[in-house]
Amino acid sequence: MSLDSNSNIECVVVETGPNPAGCVIWLHGLGADGYDFVPIVKELEQMNLPNTRFVFPHAPKIPVSINGGYVMRAWYDIKNVDLQRQEDEGGIRQSQATVEQLVNDQIALGFTPDKIVLAGFSQGGAITYQAGLRTAHKLAGLIALSTYLPCEDTLDAEMNPASIDIPVLAAHGEQDNIVLLERGEKAVNLLRSKGIAVQWHSYPMAHSVCGEEVVEIANFLKKVF
Repeated sequence: MSLDSNSNIECVVVETGPNPAGCVIWLHGLGADGYDFVPIVKELEQMNLPNTRFVFPHAPKIPVSINGGYVMRAWYDIKNVDLQRQEDEGGIRQSQATVEQLVNDQIALGFTPDKIVLAGFSQGGAITYQAGLRTAHKLAGLIALSTYLPCEDTLDAEMNPASIDIPVLAAHGEQDNIVLLERGEKAVNLLRSKGIAVQWHSYPMAHSVCGEEVVEIANFLKKVF
């Protein structure tokens, strides 16, 4: 495990073996950091995943309105429990640009876009949708966990037409009281209406990740790599 700080974006980097076949850029949720999903790598390794490079960036520390202005790691500000009301579009677009830079960094290291997957949980999943559907590159796939679709109104105008073919894995907890299940379903239905093939799974859990979900993530990564 190493710390990368290319382009002033601090990341935790884990490679499961030499000459990785693909790269996963994985975005954590609100208040967590890049170390949050590092333990999942060991689980994925046990499922015969090809050698993979995992990049776990740290979100910047910003005041978060819904938490009384408390400063924490966040990809953008949250102003309302509704999540899609009073969206922090500026912050969302700033994080979108950060992810674009991370993708370009990995391309510079030799990964072609079709060997790069964007993954994210909760707020990180929202940025995965935001950046992954709009990037100029045709990526290998998107993994959106316990999340929703931000900036819905601009998607049609901004979506890269090549993204219509992008494989998407979306999963959600049925008892999620942070990002309601209906938010995840709404995102999936909207993407499917645009012709994007989304693989959807829901699990009897709260705002978290479960073992069955990790198996689906491993299967998805083996397929797209």
